Amino acid sequence: MTESNPDIEISRRRLLGTVGAAGAAGLALGAAGGALAHAAAAGSETASAGGSAGTLSSLGSTQVAFHGDHQAGITTPLQAKGHLVAFDLTAGAGLTEAAALLRRWSDTARMLMAGENAPDSDTGIALDAGPSSLTVTFGFGHSFFERTGLTARRPGALDALPDFSSDRLDERRSNGDLWVQIGANDGLVAFHALRALQKDAGQAARVRWQMNGFNRSPGATGTPMTARNLMGQIDGTGNPKPAEPDFDRRVFVPGTGPGPAEHAWMAGGSYAVVRRIRMLLDDWDKQSLVQQEQVIGRTKATGAPLTGGGETTEPELTKIGADGKPVIAANAHARISAPEQNGGAAMLRRPFSFHDGIGPDGAPDAGLLFVCWQADPLRGFVPVQRKLDRGDALSEFIRHESSGLYAVPPAPRPGEYVGQRLLEG
Repeated sequence: MTESNPDIEISRRRLLGTVGAAGAAGLALGAAGGALAHAAAAGSETASAGGSAGTLSSLGSTQVAFHGDHQAGITTPLQAKGHLVAFDLTAGAGLTEAAALLRRWSDTARMLMAGENAPDSDTGIALDAGPSSLTVTFGFGHSFFERTGLTARRPGALDALPDFSSDRLDERRSNGDLWVQIGANDGLVAFHALRALQKDAGQAARVRWQMNGFNRSPGATGTPMTARNLMGQIDGTGNPKPAEPDFDRRVFVPGTGPGPAEHAWMAGGSYAVVRRIRMLLDDWDKQSLVQQEQVIGRTKATGAPLTGGGETTEPELTKIGADGKPVIAANAHARISAPEQNGGAAMLRRPFSFHDGIGPDGAPDAGLLFVCWQADPLRGFVPVQRKLDRGDALSEFIRHESSGLYAVPPAPRPGEYVGQRLLEG
Protein backbone atom coordinates (compact mmCIF):
# COMPACT_ATOMS: atom_id res chain seq x y z
CA MET A 1 0.00 0.00 0.00
CA THR A 2 1.41 3.38 -1.02
CA GLU A 3 0.87 6.64 0.77
CA SER A 4 -1.31 9.22 -0.92
CA ASN A 5 0.30 12.26 -2.44
CA PRO A 6 -1.02 15.46 -0.81
CA ASP A 7 -0.15 17.41 -3.93
CA ILE A 8 -2.73 15.56 -5.99
CA GLU A 9 -5.46 14.94 -3.43
CA ILE A 10 -8.49 17.09 -4.07
CA SER A 11 -11.38 18.26 -1.98
CA ARG A 12 -15.03 17.68 -2.70
CA ARG A 13 -15.25 21.35 -3.67
CA ARG A 14 -12.51 20.92 -6.33
CA LEU A 15 -14.04 17.67 -7.49
CA LEU A 16 -17.37 19.34 -8.22
CA GLY A 17 -15.53 22.15 -9.96
CA THR A 18 -13.81 19.61 -12.17
CA VAL A 19 -17.17 18.07 -13.03
CA GLY A 20 -18.44 21.47 -14.07
CA ALA A 21 -15.34 22.07 -16.21
CA ALA A 22 -15.93 18.75 -17.92
CA GLY A 23 -19.33 19.86 -19.12
CA ALA A 24 -21.62 18.72 -16.30
CA ALA A 25 -23.88 21.71 -16.74
CA GLY A 26 -26.81 19.55 -15.66
CA LEU A 27 -25.87 20.01 -12.00
CA ALA A 28 -29.06 21.83 -11.07
CA LEU A 29 -30.59 22.90 -7.81
CA GLY A 30 -33.83 21.24 -6.75
CA ALA A 31 -36.92 23.38 -7.18
CA ALA A 32 -38.88 24.41 -4.07
CA GLY A 33 -36.23 23.18 -1.68
CA GLY A 34 -35.83 19.70 -3.12
CA ALA A 35 -38.97 18.79 -5.09
CA LEU A 36 -36.88 18.20 -8.18
CA ALA A 37 -33.24 17.27 -8.68
CA HIS A 38 -31.40 16.82 -11.93
CA ALA A 39 -28.35 14.70 -12.59
CA ALA A 40 -25.21 15.92 -14.25
CA ALA A 41 -24.36 14.38 -17.58
CA ALA A 42 -23.14 10.84 -17.01
CA GLY A 43 -19.58 10.11 -17.92
CA SER A 44 -18.03 13.43 -16.93
CA GLU A 45 -14.34 12.89 -16.41
CA THR A 46 -12.83 13.88 -13.08
CA ALA A 47 -9.63 13.32 -11.17
CA SER A 48 -10.09 10.87 -8.31
CA ALA A 49 -8.72 11.46 -4.82
CA GLY A 50 -5.67 9.44 -5.77
CA GLY A 51 -5.05 11.51 -8.87
CA SER A 52 -6.13 9.00 -11.53
CA ALA A 53 -8.89 9.57 -14.02
CA GLY A 54 -12.34 8.49 -12.85
CA THR A 55 -16.00 9.10 -13.46
CA LEU A 56 -18.47 10.84 -11.17
CA SER A 57 -21.74 9.20 -12.09
CA SER A 58 -25.00 11.05 -12.54
CA LEU A 59 -26.16 9.47 -9.28
CA GLY A 60 -23.29 11.04 -7.36
CA SER A 61 -23.52 14.46 -8.98
CA THR A 62 -27.21 15.08 -8.32
CA GLN A 63 -27.64 18.11 -6.06
CA VAL A 64 -30.63 19.34 -4.05
CA ALA A 65 -31.10 22.97 -3.05
CA PHE A 66 -30.65 24.08 0.56
CA HIS A 67 -32.55 27.35 0.06
CA GLY A 68 -36.07 27.52 -1.35
CA ASP A 69 -39.69 27.69 -0.30
CA HIS A 70 -39.55 24.47 1.74
CA GLN A 71 -36.77 22.51 3.36
CA ALA A 72 -35.22 19.71 1.35
CA GLY A 73 -36.04 16.13 2.32
CA ILE A 74 -39.82 16.58 2.27
CA THR A 75 -40.75 16.32 -1.41
CA THR A 76 -37.30 15.08 -2.47
CA PRO A 77 -37.56 11.61 -4.05
CA LEU A 78 -36.78 8.74 -1.68
CA GLN A 79 -33.07 8.35 -1.00
CA ALA A 80 -31.11 5.14 -0.58
CA LYS A 81 -29.63 5.94 2.84
CA GLY A 82 -30.96 7.89 5.79
CA HIS A 83 -30.24 8.88 9.38
CA LEU A 84 -32.80 10.24 11.81
CA VAL A 85 -31.37 11.79 14.95
CA ALA A 86 -32.82 13.79 17.85
CA PHE A 87 -30.85 16.11 20.12
CA ASP A 88 -31.55 17.63 23.51
CA LEU A 89 -30.06 20.96 24.49
CA THR A 90 -27.56 20.54 27.30
CA ALA A 91 -28.05 21.92 30.80
CA GLY A 92 -27.56 25.66 30.73
CA ALA A 93 -28.04 25.96 26.96
CA GLY A 94 -30.86 28.30 25.97
CA LEU A 95 -31.94 30.60 23.18
CA THR A 96 -28.49 32.06 22.49
CA GLU A 97 -26.81 28.67 22.26
CA ALA A 98 -29.65 27.23 20.17
CA ALA A 99 -29.42 30.08 17.66
CA ALA A 100 -25.66 29.64 17.34
CA LEU A 101 -26.12 25.89 16.85
CA LEU A 102 -28.74 26.32 14.12
CA ARG A 103 -26.43 28.78 12.37
CA ARG A 104 -23.55 26.24 12.46
CA TRP A 105 -25.81 23.43 11.30
CA SER A 106 -27.21 25.52 8.46
CA ASP A 107 -23.75 26.46 7.21
CA THR A 108 -22.66 22.84 7.31
CA ALA A 109 -25.81 21.54 5.60
CA ARG A 110 -25.63 24.17 2.85
CA MET A 111 -22.01 23.34 2.04
CA LEU A 112 -22.35 19.56 2.20
CA MET A 113 -25.51 19.59 0.06
CA ALA A 114 -23.50 21.52 -2.54
CA GLY A 115 -20.82 18.81 -2.50
CA GLU A 116 -18.32 20.95 -0.60
CA ASN A 117 -16.29 20.15 2.50
CA ALA A 118 -17.67 20.68 5.98
CA PRO A 119 -16.69 24.19 7.13
CA ASP A 120 -14.97 23.00 10.32
CA SER A 121 -12.19 20.38 10.08
CA ASP A 122 -13.73 18.11 7.47
CA THR A 123 -13.17 14.42 8.19
CA GLY A 124 -12.60 13.41 4.55
CA ILE A 125 -15.14 10.61 4.74
CA ALA A 126 -16.80 11.66 1.46
CA LEU A 127 -13.74 13.29 -0.11
CA ASP A 128 -14.11 11.66 -3.53
CA ALA A 129 -17.91 11.80 -3.81
CA GLY A 130 -20.40 14.27 -5.20
CA PRO A 131 -23.43 15.46 -3.23
CA SER A 132 -25.43 12.31 -4.11
CA SER A 133 -28.79 14.05 -3.53
CA LEU A 134 -27.84 14.83 0.07
CA THR A 135 -30.59 16.53 2.06
CA VAL A 136 -30.55 17.75 5.65
CA THR A 137 -33.86 18.68 7.29
CA PHE A 138 -34.24 20.36 10.70
CA GLY A 139 -37.20 20.42 13.10
CA PHE A 140 -38.16 21.56 16.59
CA GLY A 141 -39.79 19.36 19.22
CA HIS A 142 -42.37 20.47 21.79
CA SER A 143 -39.76 20.70 24.56
CA PHE A 144 -37.50 23.01 22.53
CA PHE A 145 -39.76 25.97 23.17
CA GLU A 146 -39.64 25.60 26.94
CA ARG A 147 -35.86 25.23 26.90
CA THR A 148 -35.45 28.46 24.91
CA GLY A 149 -38.18 30.58 26.52
CA LEU A 150 -40.25 30.59 23.33
CA THR A 151 -43.44 28.92 24.59
CA ALA A 152 -45.57 31.81 23.31
CA ARG A 153 -44.35 31.01 19.80
CA ARG A 154 -45.07 27.28 19.98
CA PRO A 155 -47.93 26.43 17.59
CA GLY A 156 -50.88 24.42 18.81
CA ALA A 157 -50.30 21.83 16.08
CA LEU A 158 -47.20 20.78 18.02
CA ASP A 159 -49.22 19.63 21.03
CA ALA A 160 -48.43 16.06 22.12
CA LEU A 161 -49.91 13.27 20.04
CA PRO A 162 -52.68 11.29 21.77
CA ASP A 163 -52.04 7.86 23.20
CA PHE A 164 -52.85 4.91 20.95
CA SER A 165 -53.67 1.47 22.32
CA SER A 166 -51.16 -0.23 20.03
CA ASP A 167 -48.26 1.95 21.22
CA ARG A 168 -45.34 0.28 22.97
CA LEU A 169 -43.22 3.42 23.10
CA ASP A 170 -39.69 3.70 24.47
CA GLU A 171 -39.34 7.27 25.78
CA ARG A 172 -35.56 7.07 25.40
CA ARG A 173 -36.06 6.79 21.65
CA SER A 174 -38.91 9.30 21.37
CA ASN A 175 -39.33 13.09 21.13
CA GLY A 176 -36.33 15.42 21.64
CA ASP A 177 -35.69 19.18 21.54
CA LEU A 178 -34.29 19.14 18.00
CA TRP A 179 -34.71 16.66 15.14
CA VAL A 180 -32.52 16.17 12.07
CA GLN A 181 -33.27 14.03 9.02
CA ILE A 182 -30.36 13.19 6.70
CA GLY A 183 -30.85 11.47 3.37
CA ALA A 184 -28.51 10.69 0.46
CA ASN A 185 -28.06 8.17 -2.33
CA ASP A 186 -24.63 7.19 -1.01
CA GLY A 187 -24.00 5.74 2.45
CA LEU A 188 -20.68 7.52 3.00
CA VAL A 189 -22.14 10.88 2.01
CA ALA A 190 -25.00 10.38 4.46
CA PHE A 191 -22.66 9.33 7.28
CA HIS A 192 -20.33 12.24 6.51
CA ALA A 193 -23.20 14.66 7.07
CA LEU A 194 -24.26 12.88 10.25
CA ARG A 195 -20.73 13.02 11.66
CA ALA A 196 -20.31 16.70 10.77
CA LEU A 197 -23.59 17.72 12.41
CA GLN A 198 -22.85 15.70 15.54
CA LYS A 199 -19.49 17.47 15.83
CA ASP A 200 -21.17 20.84 15.26
CA ALA A 201 -23.44 20.22 18.24
CA GLY A 202 -20.41 20.76 20.49
CA GLN A 203 -21.38 21.64 24.05
CA ALA A 204 -24.82 22.95 23.06
CA ALA A 205 -26.67 19.68 22.46
CA ARG A 206 -26.37 15.95 23.00
CA VAL A 207 -27.78 13.10 20.94
CA ARG A 208 -30.98 11.74 22.47
CA TRP A 209 -31.49 8.96 19.92
CA GLN A 210 -30.37 7.98 16.44
CA MET A 211 -31.92 5.64 13.87
CA ASN A 212 -30.47 4.50 10.56
CA GLY A 213 -32.48 3.50 7.50
CA PHE A 214 -32.33 2.58 3.85
CA ASN A 215 -34.42 2.32 0.70
CA ARG A 216 -33.92 0.73 -2.69
CA SER A 217 -31.14 2.49 -4.59
CA PRO A 218 -32.23 4.70 -7.49
CA GLY A 219 -31.84 2.82 -10.75
CA ALA A 220 -32.10 -0.63 -9.14
CA THR A 221 -35.27 -1.35 -11.15
CA GLY A 222 -35.70 -1.16 -14.88
CA THR A 223 -38.28 1.59 -14.54
CA PRO A 224 -39.06 3.89 -11.59
CA MET A 225 -41.32 2.11 -9.10
CA THR A 226 -43.02 2.82 -5.80
CA ALA A 227 -40.80 1.52 -2.99
CA ARG A 228 -41.40 -1.77 -1.21
CA ASN A 229 -41.16 -2.20 2.54
CA LEU A 230 -39.61 -5.14 4.38
CA MET A 231 -42.89 -7.05 4.22
CA GLY A 232 -42.48 -7.00 0.46
CA GLN A 233 -45.47 -4.70 -0.01
CA ILE A 234 -45.48 -1.74 -2.36
CA ASP A 235 -45.65 1.16 0.08
CA GLY A 236 -46.69 4.72 -0.76
CA THR A 237 -49.19 4.28 -3.59
CA GLY A 238 -51.78 6.57 -2.01
CA ASN A 239 -49.40 9.46 -1.33
CA PRO A 240 -50.62 12.90 -2.40
CA LYS A 241 -48.79 14.06 -5.51
CA PRO A 242 -47.18 17.52 -5.96
CA ALA A 243 -49.17 17.96 -9.19
CA GLU A 244 -52.48 17.71 -7.32
CA PRO A 245 -54.16 21.09 -6.71
CA ASP A 246 -54.54 20.53 -2.97
CA PHE A 247 -51.03 19.14 -2.35
CA ASP A 248 -49.61 22.28 -0.72
CA ARG A 249 -52.71 22.70 1.43
CA ARG A 250 -52.32 19.18 2.78
CA VAL A 251 -48.56 19.17 3.30
CA PHE A 252 -47.42 22.76 4.01
CA VAL A 253 -48.52 25.39 6.52
CA PRO A 254 -50.25 28.22 4.63
CA GLY A 255 -48.52 31.57 4.31
CA THR A 256 -51.57 33.46 5.48
CA GLY A 257 -54.65 32.54 7.42
CA PRO A 258 -56.01 32.13 10.90
CA GLY A 259 -53.71 31.88 13.90
CA PRO A 260 -51.69 34.25 16.05
CA ALA A 261 -48.99 36.32 14.39
CA GLU A 262 -46.31 34.78 16.60
CA HIS A 263 -46.81 31.50 14.74
CA ALA A 264 -46.17 33.04 11.31
CA TRP A 265 -42.61 31.68 11.36
CA MET A 266 -44.07 28.28 10.33
CA ALA A 267 -45.59 29.60 7.07
CA GLY A 268 -44.28 27.32 4.32
CA GLY A 269 -43.15 24.75 6.86
CA SER A 270 -44.58 21.34 7.66
CA TYR A 271 -45.03 18.95 10.58
CA ALA A 272 -43.21 15.62 10.69
CA VAL A 273 -44.52 12.64 12.63
CA VAL A 274 -41.74 10.10 13.17
CA ARG A 275 -42.48 6.54 14.35
CA ARG A 276 -40.20 3.54 14.66
CA ILE A 277 -42.47 0.66 13.63
CA ARG A 278 -41.06 -2.79 14.15
CA MET A 279 -42.40 -5.40 11.75
CA LEU A 280 -42.93 -8.87 13.19
CA LEU A 281 -41.49 -10.42 10.07
CA ASP A 282 -41.34 -14.02 11.31
CA ASP A 283 -45.08 -13.94 12.02
CA TRP A 284 -45.78 -12.17 8.72
CA ASP A 285 -43.79 -14.67 6.70
CA LYS A 286 -45.89 -17.51 8.14
CA GLN A 287 -48.97 -16.12 6.41
CA SER A 288 -49.84 -17.36 2.95
CA LEU A 289 -49.72 -14.93 0.03
CA VAL A 290 -53.53 -14.83 -0.01
CA GLN A 291 -53.65 -14.03 3.72
CA GLN A 292 -51.04 -11.26 3.34
CA GLU A 293 -52.98 -9.70 0.49
CA GLN A 294 -56.22 -9.83 2.48
CA VAL A 295 -54.53 -8.04 5.40
CA ILE A 296 -53.32 -5.26 3.12
CA GLY A 297 -56.19 -5.19 0.63
CA ARG A 298 -53.79 -5.10 -2.33
CA THR A 299 -51.89 -7.64 -4.41
CA LYS A 300 -48.30 -8.12 -3.35
CA ALA A 301 -46.82 -8.32 -6.84
CA THR A 302 -48.26 -5.12 -8.33
CA GLY A 303 -49.84 -3.20 -5.48
CA ALA A 304 -53.18 -3.19 -7.30
CA PRO A 305 -56.30 -3.21 -5.13
CA LEU A 306 -57.94 -6.62 -4.75
CA THR A 307 -60.91 -5.22 -6.67
CA GLY A 308 -58.80 -5.11 -9.83
CA GLY A 309 -56.84 -2.73 -12.03
CA GLY A 310 -53.30 -1.48 -11.53
CA GLU A 311 -51.38 0.06 -8.66
CA THR A 312 -52.93 3.50 -9.05
CA THR A 313 -56.49 2.23 -9.64
CA GLU A 314 -58.87 3.46 -6.97
CA PRO A 315 -60.13 0.53 -4.86
CA GLU A 316 -63.83 -0.28 -5.17
CA LEU A 317 -64.59 -0.38 -1.47
CA THR A 318 -68.25 -1.33 -2.06
CA LYS A 319 -67.47 -4.34 -4.28
CA ILE A 320 -68.83 -7.64 -2.97
CA GLY A 321 -67.28 -11.01 -3.83
CA ALA A 322 -68.94 -14.30 -4.75
CA ASP A 323 -68.96 -15.25 -1.08
CA GLY A 324 -71.15 -12.25 -0.27
CA LYS A 325 -68.36 -10.45 1.59
CA PRO A 326 -66.50 -7.26 0.66
CA VAL A 327 -63.59 -8.04 -1.68
CA ILE A 328 -61.49 -5.67 0.40
CA ALA A 329 -62.17 -6.71 3.99
CA ALA A 330 -63.57 -4.27 6.51
CA ASN A 331 -60.30 -4.38 8.48
CA ALA A 332 -57.92 -4.34 5.50
CA HIS A 333 -55.17 -1.75 5.83
CA ALA A 334 -55.91 -0.20 2.44
CA ARG A 335 -59.56 0.37 3.35
CA ILE A 336 -59.01 1.81 6.82
CA SER A 337 -56.21 4.15 5.76
CA ALA A 338 -57.95 5.45 2.61
CA PRO A 339 -58.51 9.25 2.72
CA GLU A 340 -62.18 8.81 1.83
CA GLN A 341 -62.56 6.70 4.96
CA ASN A 342 -60.97 9.41 7.11
CA GLY A 343 -62.74 12.59 6.10
CA GLY A 344 -60.15 13.31 3.41
CA ALA A 345 -57.24 13.22 5.88
CA ALA A 346 -53.99 12.76 4.00
CA MET A 347 -50.27 12.92 4.68
CA LEU A 348 -47.12 12.57 2.62
CA ARG A 349 -45.40 9.38 3.74
CA ARG A 350 -41.62 9.36 3.21
CA PRO A 351 -40.16 6.48 5.23
CA PHE A 352 -36.94 4.51 5.46
CA SER A 353 -36.68 0.80 6.25
CA PHE A 354 -34.41 -0.30 9.10
CA HIS A 355 -32.67 -3.49 10.23
CA ASP A 356 -30.83 -3.40 13.54
CA GLY A 357 -29.83 -7.06 13.76
CA ILE A 358 -31.56 -9.76 15.78
CA GLY A 359 -33.53 -8.77 18.89
CA PRO A 360 -33.48 -10.50 22.28
CA ASP A 361 -36.48 -12.55 21.14
CA GLY A 362 -34.43 -14.04 18.30
CA ALA A 363 -36.49 -12.26 15.65
CA PRO A 364 -35.27 -9.58 13.23
CA ASP A 365 -35.24 -6.10 14.79
CA ALA A 366 -36.43 -4.60 11.54
CA GLY A 367 -39.24 -2.53 10.14
CA LEU A 368 -40.11 0.99 9.09
CA LEU A 369 -38.82 4.38 10.15
CA PHE A 370 -42.15 6.01 9.40
CA VAL A 371 -41.92 9.72 8.54
CA CYS A 372 -45.02 11.55 7.37
CA TRP A 373 -45.53 15.20 6.49
CA GLN A 374 -48.64 17.32 6.84
CA ALA A 375 -49.81 20.89 7.34
CA ASP A 376 -51.56 19.89 10.58
CA PRO A 377 -51.01 16.54 12.33
CA LEU A 378 -54.38 16.85 14.08
CA ARG A 379 -56.00 16.69 10.63
CA GLY A 380 -53.43 14.41 8.96
CA PHE A 381 -51.78 11.70 11.03
CA VAL A 382 -53.99 11.61 14.12
CA PRO A 383 -57.41 10.74 12.60
CA VAL A 384 -55.90 8.05 10.37
CA GLN A 385 -53.89 6.49 13.20
CA ARG A 386 -56.90 6.52 15.51
CA LYS A 387 -58.87 4.54 12.97
CA LEU A 388 -56.01 2.12 12.33
CA ASP A 389 -55.66 1.70 16.08
CA ARG A 390 -59.25 0.52 16.36
CA GLY A 391 -59.11 -2.39 13.95
CA ASP A 392 -56.40 -2.52 11.29
CA ALA A 393 -55.63 -6.14 10.38
CA LEU A 394 -51.98 -5.14 9.97
CA SER A 395 -51.72 -4.23 13.67
CA GLU A 396 -51.17 -7.90 14.53
CA PHE A 397 -47.87 -7.80 12.64
CA ILE A 398 -46.37 -4.46 13.68
CA ARG A 399 -45.32 -2.73 16.91
CA HIS A 400 -45.01 1.05 17.36
CA GLU A 401 -41.86 1.44 19.48
CA SER A 402 -41.04 5.16 19.40
CA SER A 403 -42.69 8.41 18.41
CA GLY A 404 -41.94 12.08 17.83
CA LEU A 405 -43.64 15.17 16.43
CA TYR A 406 -41.61 18.09 15.07
CA ALA A 407 -42.31 21.53 13.64
CA VAL A 408 -40.18 21.88 10.51
CA PRO A 409 -39.89 25.54 9.45
CA PRO A 410 -39.55 26.66 5.83
CA ALA A 411 -36.18 26.68 4.15
CA PRO A 412 -34.05 29.71 5.00
CA ARG A 413 -33.58 32.53 2.55
CA PRO A 414 -30.02 33.14 1.33
CA GLY A 415 -28.08 34.64 4.22
CA GLU A 416 -30.41 33.15 6.85
CA TYR A 417 -30.15 30.01 8.95
CA VAL A 418 -32.91 27.46 9.53
CA GLY A 419 -35.37 28.70 12.16
CA GLN A 420 -34.04 32.25 12.23
CA ARG A 421 -37.54 33.68 11.91
CA LEU A 422 -38.48 31.80 15.08
CA LEU A 423 -35.33 32.43 17.10
CA GLU A 424 -34.85 36.08 16.15
CA GLY A 425 -38.31 37.15 15.00
